[in-house]
Amino acid sequence: MHSPSRRLVLAAGAASLAAPLLSYAQDVFPSKPLRMVVPFPPAGAADFLGRAVGERMAQSLGQQVLIENRSGAGGNIGTQAAAQGDREGYTLLLTGVPFAVNRFLFRSLPFDPERDFDPIALIATVPNLMIVPADSPANTVEEFIAMARKRPGQINFASIGNGTSLHLAGAQFNTATKLDMVHVPYKETGTANADLMAGRVDVMFQTISAAAGLVRGNKVKALAITSDVRVPAFASVPTLREAGVDLVTVGWFGLFVPAQVPQARKAVLEQQALAAVRDPALSARIADSGCIPRPMDGKTFEAFIDGETKRLGEVVRSAGIVAS
Repeated sequence: MHSPSRRLVLAAGAASLAAPLLSYAQDVFPSKPLRMVVPFPPAGAADFLGRAVGERMAQSLGQQVLIENRSGAGGNIGTQAAAQGDREGYTLLLTGVPFAVNRFLFRSLPFDPERDFDPIALIATVPNLMIVPADSPANTVEEFIAMARKRPGQINFASIGNGTSLHLAGAQFNTATKLDMVHVPYKETGTANADLMAGRVDVMFQTISAAAGLVRGNKVKALAITSDVRVPAFASVPTLREAGVDLVTVGWFGLFVPAQVPQARKAVLEQQALAAVRDPALSARIADSGCIPRPMDGKTFEAFIDGETKRLGEVVRSAGIVAS
């Protein structure tokens, strides 16, 4: 039989042994499914990347990554929903260019991009193809510019909405070439593509995924690609720089978490996101979709966002772009 003092010593010893076990149990992450908010509609590049990366992360983490499409208001609805998510690392946001430019397009936002989020990793960049109708007299960028200069204010370019990456690409091309093209915003890709094929608009900077079938079916012509390098899927299509226009402009998508997530958990998510994008099989899938895998850690991604915010903010201001 133990004395009271002996019982206290044993109890204290048991508690000291249990404490590390309890602490370890509390630190297991993730211990339940994660939620990835994609503030864009299903079937687009963002949705594809979210599902592809989420699936690969789920395999490594041992927990599901559930995709939640919350589109609307140029990405603001889904981004706000993510900002209001948990602070334990179970809410992710996969977004892109709107994260950098919406602060310039809207009078106010229901969230603060810098205060409310921490970057985790850049996933991929998304170059655009410069496409024209199949019967356009222009077969090269040089010929298109010459044609447009003969018709100032009469050449129009389509996009899927004010302030979208496609609009910004056209606006930057306008500036770089000193043209006077007129912007025609559409609400969705299908109608914009249809009007381009019919010749009701003259040119569009369209994502590869949305333009590939049209180009391969000879329904439109691809004059250039907006990335800094050619892409294997369209190896014969020159970059804008190769075509004589000093411009590189791409969309991009990356992962974020709400601010105040513990650093150790952010490190886990960053590691798993980068491992997913670097996986050869997934990297090939991303490339086949028309995106360029660009794994970038959170700190480097943050600096990238700062640069994009300054650069695209100037594009928005100089072109007088406002949200539609």
